[in-house]
Amino acid sequence: MSIRGALAITVGKGTQWALRTFTNGGTSLPGKLAAKIDPAVLSHLAKDYEVVIITGTNGKTLTTSLTYHVLQQKFNHVLTNPTGANMEQGIISTFLEKRDSKANNKKIAILEVDEASLIHVTKYIKPSIIVNTNVFRDQMDRFGEIYTIYQKMVDGAAQAPNATILANGDSPIFHSKDLKNPQIYFGFNHEKDGETMAHYNTDGVLCPNCQSILHYKFNTYANLGKYYCPNCDFKRPELKYAVTAVDHLDYQSSTFEIDGRPFKINVAGLYNIYNALAAYSVGREFGLTPEEIQSGFSSAEQKFGRQETIQIDNKTIVLNLIKNPVGLNQIIDLLDYEKDPFTVAVVLNDRPADGTDVSWIWDGEFEKLVEHTIPSVSVSGIRRDEMNLRLKVAGIPEEKMNVYDSVNELIESFQQEPTEKIYVMATYTGVLNLRKVLADRGYIKERMK
Repeated sequence: MSIRGALAITVGKGTQWALRTFTNGGTSLPGKLAAKIDPAVLSHLAKDYEVVIITGTNGKTLTTSLTYHVLQQKFNHVLTNPTGANMEQGIISTFLEKRDSKANNKKIAILEVDEASLIHVTKYIKPSIIVNTNVFRDQMDRFGEIYTIYQKMVDGAAQAPNATILANGDSPIFHSKDLKNPQIYFGFNHEKDGETMAHYNTDGVLCPNCQSILHYKFNTYANLGKYYCPNCDFKRPELKYAVTAVDHLDYQSSTFEIDGRPFKINVAGLYNIYNALAAYSVGREFGLTPEEIQSGFSSAEQKFGRQETIQIDNKTIVLNLIKNPVGLNQIIDLLDYEKDPFTVAVVLNDRPADGTDVSWIWDGEFEKLVEHTIPSVSVSGIRRDEMNLRLKVAGIPEEKMNVYDSVNELIESFQQEPTEKIYVMATYTGVLNLRKVLADRGYIKERMK
């Protein structure tokens, strides 16, 4: 290692120690400083690791967590970035924190990487596998439309041409370009073939060859499913790993089969079965047995803001991150599984980390809330007025609506809600604010950093 690289690591680790000791922080700044001193510091830090990168629009955090716990069943030295610091500086900080030059066993890094940052990470790290979860419309002010996002992912992968792309085969966009990288696909084969179309308000359903609208043998959600073009030979690629049955879904868990073997995860929703399938696929590529993979699923912890259950005195809060229409709609669909009475709260912010353009809420299916008997709906956040308007347009009666100027006021209102359960949907900085206030009040131990 060069003197410059050694200095960068020393400064980064020293900064990390100081921040951890005096501020309980340290997620990104150490990596940022280290990269300033030596832009190639990431290549030094990661040189002893076999790296798996998880990227895409939705599902990165849970897929990374599941994959981390799966591989821990077989390997002793597995590193990950669990706090959502998925840009280059956060990943450098992750390696700085866990740097262990004495470990002689095989070292593996499971890294969640922001899809727009992939190209900056693969400049220095050459992963063995890149997992592509999906590409949906998300934070258009930052990412642009879905084809721009995918091109960034393709360009990032091209810098690591030996990395196997392990992609969601049910997503048409992942089969739309010829890549240098070897490719493997996973997807769903849980229904008999029929004939259907995606919802009319769905992105990414044009055939890349002839621009015809894709048809589906079955459609799981959004633009995912067993697609084909009725006008040319474009169709879903062959799957190496597949969900072959969905046995049970409720608001807490999902039971399903992959390649004919039963699995269970302690999170709800069809979209999380895709995340488990991606983690399963990585596990199989690393030689783990289905039993070891299920053991990894069972040991996975609840993730920040992803169906996170928080007890506030006699109230049970279920906190969900929302950031784009597809993810929001999947969370709204989860309410169909809830058997107990519940109320709903939505926190909408428009800071850069949330996406400054909040027009996406008009593509969310808030109208489905009216199908439930919900006695109260609360809103808060910087754009609470627009959220309030959106819910009124969706059909929520005005007398059921409550608007709170601050997260503090929203949390205090929970005790006045007529139900024990409260489903909270919040954009990224809204989740941060909620968890900070709840940590300050002693309801949770750890803040989201």
